[in-house]
Amino acid sequence: MKFISTPVKGMNDFLPEDMRLREHVLTLIKQTYATYGFDQIETPAMEHIENLTGKQGGENEKLIFKIMKRGRELEKGMETGELSDSGLRYDLTVPLARYYSNNKNNLPTPLKALQIGNVWRADKPQKGRFRQFTQCDIDIIGDSSIMAEIELVAATSKMLTRIFSEVGIREFTVHINDRRILKGMAAASGFTPEQYDDVFIILDKMDKIGLEGVKESLLAKEYPAEAVENYIRMFEKITPDLKCGEFCKDTCASSLEAKVPENIDTVMNSVTCMVEDGVHIVFDPTLVRGMSYYTGTIFEISIDGYNFSIAGGGRYDEMIGRFSNQPACACGFSIGFERIITILKDLNWKEDEGGKLRTAFLVDEKADPAKLLEVFKKATKVREQGMIVTVQPLKKNAKFQIETLEKNGYTDIKKVYNDTEL
Repeated sequence: MKFISTPVKGMNDFLPEDMRLREHVLTLIKQTYATYGFDQIETPAMEHIENLTGKQGGENEKLIFKIMKRGRELEKGMETGELSDSGLRYDLTVPLARYYSNNKNNLPTPLKALQIGNVWRADKPQKGRFRQFTQCDIDIIGDSSIMAEIELVAATSKMLTRIFSEVGIREFTVHINDRRILKGMAAASGFTPEQYDDVFIILDKMDKIGLEGVKESLLAKEYPAEAVENYIRMFEKITPDLKCGEFCKDTCASSLEAKVPENIDTVMNSVTCMVEDGVHIVFDPTLVRGMSYYTGTIFEISIDGYNFSIAGGGRYDEMIGRFSNQPACACGFSIGFERIITILKDLNWKEDEGGKLRTAFLVDEKADPAKLLEVFKKATKVREQGMIVTVQPLKKNAKFQIETLEKNGYTDIKKVYNDTEL
């Protein structure tokens, strides 16, 4: 059998410089979220297939890497056609729901959880999109107030400001909407509840096909022309610095509880006071978010020049209860870790070790044991001062060896022979 040296399509090997960047970003994420009171938890990579296919993950349920049953169970499964009993998780939210249901008696209320781990989707690989990738989520379970939304958006904005400031990005946009506003607009336009999901799927393509494209797509579905016209006119009312309360008053107030737009405006005003000037908080009535489990506020973060979001989330008050059979309100934010890494690499992120010196001792292979012992004693002493030290045999092609070390940040490189003073 031929050995294949490349990774499976859509998955990556990471070089040492890649890992330094990834670990640096993970450190900033953990540090920032810790200051907002989020505690790190962990869930297994594999989940019960019943949980993954519970119609909570939207289109992601079509992308599950299923795991076949084993032994006698597989034989039985071949008879019934049920070959899988588990699968690799496609996100961290479904596992969190199961985790909370299983451990709720030992968890604080509200729970402020940070999860970081790999997820898998049988997707078509492209720039910023992989089949195995790292996800970072923060979630608040047990807080039904808008304080949860405010904390989530503020914490994530602060974290992204810290990360992107290292490559000169000072501005990004947080888009905020509410699923109830989406439904209210559809209802006020004349669509029926059965039509909402299809309408939202088309609306979600607004950034690609434009408002006219949305109109044509809705008409192609043979929805009533009057409902389509009413719906399109609502989006023509969108202006810069749009206020949620004002927009809803002019479009769907009769189909919406007054507290919904009031809460959105409060969230936006509160977060604006907590973030840097370059963070733009906007009400975006075109924001849909693909997951069917969202029940209220939804949010997404974008950066000019990139055609993908870098974070997204919202309130999902019903999912946890489906696992535990007890109501449990929840709100979360998922950070596009791989997309953040892509942007940093595009902008040539350079490691800043805070003045740490990287030293390399290149020891001649003819050095006697006493000299080798001296080198390791010296290396230990330097490491105890907080510096980074590597000890390597001096290669015949020393020029290439030194160039490689310099590329990896080693600025103090010493060739060591028997007569070298350290």
